[in-house]
Amino acid sequence: MNSQKKLIVSHAPFWHIGSAVPERNYNIIIAALPAVMMGLSFYGVPALAVICLSVASAICWEFLITTISKRPNTVGDGHAAMLGLIFGMLLPAAAPWWLVITGTFLAIVIGKQIFGGIGANPFSPAVLSYAITSVAWKVYFDFDAQLINFDVDFTPFYPLVAAKAFGTGAIESIPLADLFIGKEIGGLGSTSGLALIIGGCYLIARGFVRWEIPLSFIAGIFITAEIFHIANPDVYAGPMFHLLTGYSLIAAFFLATEESSSPINTIPMIIFGATGGMMTILIRNIGAYPEGAIFAVLLINLMNPLIDKIRPKAIGKVA
Repeated sequence: MNSQKKLIVSHAPFWHIGSAVPERNYNIIIAALPAVMMGLSFYGVPALAVICLSVASAICWEFLITTISKRPNTVGDGHAAMLGLIFGMLLPAAAPWWLVITGTFLAIVIGKQIFGGIGANPFSPAVLSYAITSVAWKVYFDFDAQLINFDVDFTPFYPLVAAKAFGTGAIESIPLADLFIGKEIGGLGSTSGLALIIGGCYLIARGFVRWEIPLSFIAGIFITAEIFHIANPDVYAGPMFHLLTGYSLIAAFFLATEESSSPINTIPMIIFGATGGMMTILIRNIGAYPEGAIFAVLLINLMNPLIDKIRPKAIGKVA
């Protein structure tokens, strides 16, 4: 009797060659390194400890869950290391060790493996993990309190909190050039706009990220922030401030573009990114949280299955 094999087909993304998955993950790691290096230069050894622990613990969780569940060991594809690096970049340099380990557990086990592994997760694992930990232990994500004792040569307050609490008058003294370079309180790998843009352009140039999501995400932030600023310039900051602070650029290039939780068609990508940028500003300006990018990405992840059904009209006609 001929042996019969069951063909199992899952949802997108699909990869045509086995080397594509690790190649993409390792290139994302390479693209993130400039932003990580800028964070290390500002915050020093504590930031290095957080990043190393985040990457190492993510790899350990991946190995443990695949071993316990008797699945193929996927540590070598670099996806766990990449998720650990991205999650670490979102944290303050003073994050306690148990928070880092808990966060990577949530990213790998809850955000990724519980849904079936790479390519099956409906949410960006790093974003989901950050959202859960920031709500559960809000005090450790108060950048002003956590980083107040760091010896840094820039304004020691979180710009988005100051803008939300006191209006534009509290942030007028901050040069946009400093924000662009990364001289601001925030996540240890998410403050340098210059480094994040370099990494994002690298991914786009290499073809690992399509331009539609980052560009439309940035456009959504810019246009929505400009509308608010025109309506009340004393209360709402301008678009460049919002673009260069918080998690705006890391969300545009590294979080919203996560492969399995983002669309694969052009028009859905543009809608996906623009909605994310718009929601970022709405949450920042009229929501309860000073930072809106993380929750905006989660919201558009929920939208993804619906908007990705938008397809180009087929050419030809039914006979």
